[in-house]
Amino acid sequence: MNTKSYSEAYKEAGVDITAGYKSVELMKQYVAKTMTKYVASGLGGFGGLCEIPEGYKHPVLVSGTDGVGTKLKISFIMEKYDTVGIDCVAMCVNDVICCGAQPLFFLDYIACGKNVPEKIAAIVKGVADGCVQGDSALIGGETAEMPGFYPEDEFDLAGFSVGVVDKDKIIDNNAMKAGDVVIALPSSGVHSNGFSLVRKIFDIDNQTKESMSKPVEALGGASLGDTLLTPTVIYVKPVMALLKEVTVKGISHITGGGFYENIPRSIPDGLGAAIKTSDVRVLPIFKLIQETGKISEHDMFNTYNMGVGMSVVVAKEDEEKALAILNANGVKAYHLGEIIESQDKVVLS
Repeated sequence: MNTKSYSEAYKEAGVDITAGYKSVELMKQYVAKTMTKYVASGLGGFGGLCEIPEGYKHPVLVSGTDGVGTKLKISFIMEKYDTVGIDCVAMCVNDVICCGAQPLFFLDYIACGKNVPEKIAAIVKGVADGCVQGDSALIGGETAEMPGFYPEDEFDLAGFSVGVVDKDKIIDNNAMKAGDVVIALPSSGVHSNGFSLVRKIFDIDNQTKESMSKPVEALGGASLGDTLLTPTVIYVKPVMALLKEVTVKGISHITGGGFYENIPRSIPDGLGAAIKTSDVRVLPIFKLIQETGKISEHDMFNTYNMGVGMSVVVAKEDEEKALAILNANGVKAYHLGEIIESQDKVVLS
């Protein structure tokens, strides 16, 4: 810690730079476990350095950026800060792997009304946990204390991921054809999308930690707060394992916009994914959202992942092998649908 750096005037304006130093000291233990052999810099420099791994003939860098959104409101109410970092990483690395890229490193950005070192360290712990799950090094970040801009007890969290893929191994949909199959990779819950609607339905802004902690029968006795804070699944390791052994023709990360917006992004014109809604293993939280808010089935599938956090398309003859690989890597994957000739890229029935 830099003991000579201190500004009384800046502190009176609401920014305590010594709190920033303490935050860095507290988070170092979490950042250290994300380091890989490709990291060429330490924490605290002006830039994070990372080598591109050897073995790539024509390496292409792939980037993705996102935040956690208004799911953070649940974090504030529940006073739980060590999981939203996982969400932040997940939203980025799950996008990057959709084109077949292996994530290399991650950087985060935390903006807060007041820098409470222990809170910032808890947030970064979640980011580091997410990086470990996503085979990424946390090589840098920024914490900005912004008094008067954010309330003292609130913060925002965003980040970005950079990965690499060989040019001739980039996943495109050129080989996709009718008869291919769609495989579902289950989600853990709402993940990090649609929380503005969640907040409206459950009147979240008027809830308390006590009310959000009560057991809910429809959720199997779990509380609404804990259920909504369940971290987004990070699919990096199972998908990378799949790509090594099976030709994957398309990958979709099911985020905001649900099935109708995300699945089409991996399907070429003239083809569509035929999916029976009865085959979707819908999680209890989505049923509770739909019933409480009186939301139509179409709007549910056009807003939420409904229990499917990611989908992959493979040839019919590769389905059994793909399912075995995913299940061996901790994902209870299942048959979701088929690729058909269609002008509609998603056909739900």
